[in-house]
Amino acid sequence: MTDLSATYDLAVVGGGNAALCAAITAAEAGARVLILEGAPKSYRGGNSRHTRNFRCMHRGPMDPLIGSYEEDEYIHDLMLVTKGKTDESLARLAIRSSEECLPWMKAHGVRFQPSLSGTLSLGRTNAFFLGGGKALVNAYYNTAQDLGVTVLYNAQVRHVHRDGDRISHLEAEIAGQPVTVNARAFVLASGGFQADLDWLARAWGPAARNFLIRGTPYNRGVVLRDMLDQGADSVGDPTQCHAVAIDGRAPQYDGGIVTRLDCVPFSIVVNKHCQRFHDEGEDVWPKRYAIWGRLVAAQPDQVGYALIDAKSIDLFMPSVFPPVKSDTLEGLAEQMGLDPQALRGTVDAFNAACRPGRFHPTELDGVATEGLATPKTNWARPLDTPPFYGYQLRPGVTFTYLGLRVDAHAQVHTAEGPIRNLWAAGEIMAGSILGQGYLAGFGMTIGTVFGRIAGKEAAAHVA
Repeated sequence: MTDLSATYDLAVVGGGNAALCAAITAAEAGARVLILEGAPKSYRGGNSRHTRNFRCMHRGPMDPLIGSYEEDEYIHDLMLVTKGKTDESLARLAIRSSEECLPWMKAHGVRFQPSLSGTLSLGRTNAFFLGGGKALVNAYYNTAQDLGVTVLYNAQVRHVHRDGDRISHLEAEIAGQPVTVNARAFVLASGGFQADLDWLARAWGPAARNFLIRGTPYNRGVVLRDMLDQGADSVGDPTQCHAVAIDGRAPQYDGGIVTRLDCVPFSIVVNKHCQRFHDEGEDVWPKRYAIWGRLVAAQPDQVGYALIDAKSIDLFMPSVFPPVKSDTLEGLAEQMGLDPQALRGTVDAFNAACRPGRFHPTELDGVATEGLATPKTNWARPLDTPPFYGYQLRPGVTFTYLGLRVDAHAQVHTAEGPIRNLWAAGEIMAGSILGQGYLAGFGMTIGTVFGRIAGKEAAAHVA
């Protein structure tokens, strides 16, 4: 039985990647650490359970990464997707630090797949975890256990008690029982508020009730709201989030990575009125997949439909659900609840606008349409080869960007100055760097870098 009357050196709120990196780093520095994971043990790890990869700067080949991916290219890619809405100094800190994180991760039990090639185009930029995010989470929990870190599950933190420029204690419920948690330092790594649909609806409007939540149902923003109410500096827009287009048949919560749809670059995407609404071939998928959640969210009923033919069905990683299939376009429309004549008109106009070129599925090929109000600038091939396939798209929210503003030491501030013994890491502070948009694998980069910084700073504080 854990003795909660004792005072820990560090209490970490959260149980995902950022929390674990903070806890391990602090424990290795000699701190006595407690992790408060709000989920049951079987669901531990937050959204990190569903991740697949880590975006990493490197100056040359670094197992499992090929080539090089240096700071200037990395920051350019980030600025492209965020449209400059980022704290560049913190972004560069995360990017530079990512290079040293990869060997640190391997030293703490994380295993990586060989370099990934194919349509994702990530073999040079992203290291993929062997066994996925669940294997990473399990490796870190094993390391934490070996270091003597105490872990409590079903530990819901209800209040972080601020006393001027310091935190004195936490008020929590553990297995439904109220407890007080005392520590000398605290790291908040409890994620965003995306699982609170009421909060989403207040930010987005009623449309948010049609959103699906890709990750844990436990990230409800309780600690985030508590700190904002107590004057912690905030960062980010509550309507900005990491939202992707996922299979409309996914569950309300926790569908994870397998429900993501990667077919858009090789599709035409229409709304319920059979109208195209954005360039499906705008860029390679890792730089553009995260805009499609917001695009679909802006459509009637927050739904879209990705349509492909036999030429493209094997060019992307399939969803966990099989596509709707028909030998005719009209038959596909009927199965998907679309107007067959309207869909035929849209497809015929698209097919007529396609111009010849050398199709190349793994790079920008310039095979484009001509004369359409909504062009397709790459991978534009006629949708004309049966059988035809379709997926319903819904917005799938991974995490929200409203969060706590931190400095380069991961320390939380108020208008009066820093809170001396409080740090934040992961999704709860990611809005400092991700003002909008998303770059594949970058959430894990932020969590790993700032988790390690927070753990180091907290351990130094109590030492």
